[in-house]
Amino acid sequence: MASGLDRETALELVKKGGTLLLLDVPQFTLLGIDTQIFSVGPNFKGIKMLPPGPHFVYYCSSNKEGHEFSPTRSFFLTIHPSEIVVRKWCPREEQLIKVSEDEECRYSEMVKQMEFDQHLGPYPLDHYGNWKHLSCYISESTISRIEPIGAEISIAHESVLFDQGQKSEVEKRWLVQLKNSSFSECSLEKNVKRRCFYTTIPKIVKSKNITGEELTALNLDKTKLLENILMKNFGGEEDLLLGELQFSFIAFMMGQSLEAFMQWKDLVSLLFSCTEAPLRTRSQLFTKFIRVIYFQLKHGFHKEQKGNIVDKGLSLFLDDDWFSKDIFLYRLCMEFFPLVLNAEVIDGDLLSWTKKLKKFLETTLGWDFVVLDAMLDEDDEFAPVVVPFNEATPMSHQGQAD
Repeated sequence: MASGLDRETALELVKKGGTLLLLDVPQFTLLGIDTQIFSVGPNFKGIKMLPPGPHFVYYCSSNKEGHEFSPTRSFFLTIHPSEIVVRKWCPREEQLIKVSEDEECRYSEMVKQMEFDQHLGPYPLDHYGNWKHLSCYISESTISRIEPIGAEISIAHESVLFDQGQKSEVEKRWLVQLKNSSFSECSLEKNVKRRCFYTTIPKIVKSKNITGEELTALNLDKTKLLENILMKNFGGEEDLLLGELQFSFIAFMMGQSLEAFMQWKDLVSLLFSCTEAPLRTRSQLFTKFIRVIYFQLKHGFHKEQKGNIVDKGLSLFLDDDWFSKDIFLYRLCMEFFPLVLNAEVIDGDLLSWTKKLKKFLETTLGWDFVVLDAMLDEDDEFAPVVVPFNEATPMSHQGQAD
């Protein structure tokens, strides 16, 4: 029985789960659904028993021998109870496309009559819990707001990003893959806007009619910038921001999108650069944020799962080059962890998840926080006072960043 799912729940998914009918997908194509990926066999027609909610589909077409692969194409979709979604392979474009309304009705009826059932693989329910951790804040509105025109996400549409700034070893490998792809020439049209509609995150706070000292303070503590973005772009709804954080991570991790990585990095940098918000005004948001980051990194660095699929050219795991101690995440953690761990008064859940993330980074990446540990002593009279969230006194805001 699937991990985390009892027999009754599994049977319910058989009755009310969705179906993703994928017609004419060539053999050897690498195809993934959420956290799992496989090589398509000769009789494959799709996936059944999909739990209702958001899902992510990604795939790489291959040559006839199954040795060379094009860059990943991907899309999000929301499955409703018992819904049947139909996509068909287009050989010329080497991608899955929607079918006409008449075809969709005809194929849907065939699915209901069980005509495709023996060719439909069951959704990997034993991994569904992991997917929920990665996508719990992604809603149907999140997908419709961010997804590009046509819904397809691909690094093949992001060539302009390779001309910007220095490149890591991972980015260089992606660029080589892009240039060698069989469809790159037709996909790199400069006049076609097929990139995601992510929220703009300013890297530097600018504001008129304030002193240099005040401007420096705004850039050292991004709380007011965070508040401005939450109100302007998300109507004050914290979960919508977290939804975009999860969307970008999934598009980067599974969809191999460089643009998504840059957005994820900008959001992580913004949140980790806040001083007032996690301690006073937005402790619940930051508890959720640390929890989201914890499960993202836990999934990303789960290297023992690597196998033949990765060897074929599509990795579902983070490369160490992204997270060496010389780049952004380590520096951000070195600044954020003392803020929480040394606070005089702190929300208990935020403290607990911060400690959990710190321990994970130490044991998984070998990062050392020796300086931090020397500063912390739980028996010390100056150790943080842990209080329930509803007992913490919020600090009032004095305006928002421009």
